[in-house]
Amino acid sequence: MGRSLTVFYAAENSGGAGSFMPILMIVLLFGVMYFMMIRPQQKRRREAEQMQSGIGPGDEVVTIGGLYGTVAGVDDETVLLEVAPGVQTRYARPAVARVVNKATPAETVVEEVEVKE
Repeated sequence: MGRSLTVFYAAENSGGAGSFMPILMIVLLFGVMYFMMIRPQQKRRREAEQMQSGIGPGDEVVTIGGLYGTVAGVDDETVLLEVAPGVQTRYARPAVARVVNKATPAETVVEEVEVKE
């Protein structure tokens, strides 16, 4: 009878904390993956969408294929690029990788008018 009592105590003492550790390690692994991989990727995607929605005529851009051009027109889904004088090509908005130079607002020229008396 003494021997079965010893086995009962040994089984009771070793069961509690040992089964909780692997679950904790898996949860920590997913937490690290989220903060190291998923969250930065979502931030980059948000910034790219914001950049692509802010494209306007006159901006100089680079496509994902490495083509430099000036934005001639913008549609909901496409961008019309002028790659050479008189040569325009149409690209999907997500094909624009980055904006090289943002177009400055056209400055209005004020002409002086002479008043005749």
